[in-house]
Amino acid sequence: MNNKILSLIFLKLICMILLNSHVAAQPIDTSLLCRGSYFTEAEGEAALNHFATTYSDQKTWEIRAEKIRKGIIEGARLDRMPKQTALNSIMHSRKSYDGYSVENVAFESLPGFFVTGNLYRPTEKKSSYAAILSPHGHGNVPPRFSEDVQKRGATLARMGAIVLIYDMVGVGESDQCAHKHPQALTLQTHNSLRAVDFLLSLPEVDSSRIGITGESGGGTQAFIAVALDKRIAVSVPVVMVSAYFFGGCSCESGMPVHKSNNHQTSNVEIAALAAPRPMLLISDGKDWTKNTPQVEYPYIRNIYRLYGKENFVENVHLANEGHDYGFSKRKAAYAFLARYLRLSLKKVTNSQGEIDERFVTIEKRASLQVFDSIHRRPEYAIRGDEAVSHLLAGLK
Repeated sequence: MNNKILSLIFLKLICMILLNSHVAAQPIDTSLLCRGSYFTEAEGEAALNHFATTYSDQKTWEIRAEKIRKGIIEGARLDRMPKQTALNSIMHSRKSYDGYSVENVAFESLPGFFVTGNLYRPTEKKSSYAAILSPHGHGNVPPRFSEDVQKRGATLARMGAIVLIYDMVGVGESDQCAHKHPQALTLQTHNSLRAVDFLLSLPEVDSSRIGITGESGGGTQAFIAVALDKRIAVSVPVVMVSAYFFGGCSCESGMPVHKSNNHQTSNVEIAALAAPRPMLLISDGKDWTKNTPQVEYPYIRNIYRLYGKENFVENVHLANEGHDYGFSKRKAAYAFLARYLRLSLKKVTNSQGEIDERFVTIEKRASLQVFDSIHRRPEYAIRGDEAVSHLLAGLK
């Protein structure tokens, strides 16, 4: 009996149990939510100053770090998620270009719930490759298919990494529930952790060289995934780590991951849970990361100092830029990821010594979609907010 049949049987059993027991989603305690600009700028900085009084060395920081990590796991109800369910990976339509290839992929993060994306690979043959998760932020059109996101995947692949770009929940082909599902944060975080499993299921991936980078809401996904999964060795959260802004979407702050009845934290400390692994903060002057060089970065650097690794965290601040993952931000990320994941910048550098992305072929959405008239989504896929809520409610 193959994994897909087992998944179908498992899903039907869950549905029968739910229908017979009328399982309902446990309501979220909205009094514990920290949404959007939860603090003023001054309050955010003051909160960091207070947080710093709760530890004095590596040992006491790690006690606090464990409380923060537990707050994420319990607040996002990740402790109820099943472990190591079958991925049932789908991969097809590989297209080869100048130094890289791209194929359309999906896997089941939960039985009947699919993560959809594209896998960019180097065409240069090696015995093993680094791998990079690339979650994206919000956008008016599905960002996975945008020019900037395609350039990011292709360039990192040509540099020598296998790159997975995957849809946010409720965006692009991830249409089994709405993006503002009450447990979007649960789903997106679980998807990212299973995305590590997916990359490590590829025999050519070097398990010691796993990275992650994303912007805005994808930056939130990046630093939460790093906080929870030590398999991720290097991280580059872009235009998101702020002392006063907690994320404006339910996929970032719609569940109580920053506050419980016995703790309060912010995205700065969640990002700091990456310590002592290498991390680059990319910030700009026209959003909530405008204070990063003076506020967020020094705080995180002090935590790295407790490990004697303060040089492992860096900040690139672009004071005249805004909220995006544009070319200048990508250049900074490429250099950092190349250094710590042993990638080749020379593969994407022109004769003037500059990063040059003009080799990238921009594909239309239809060419990058996983599911179409030929490759159909499996019939047992769950559909709709209510069905997804019932599935999550039954995972206890």
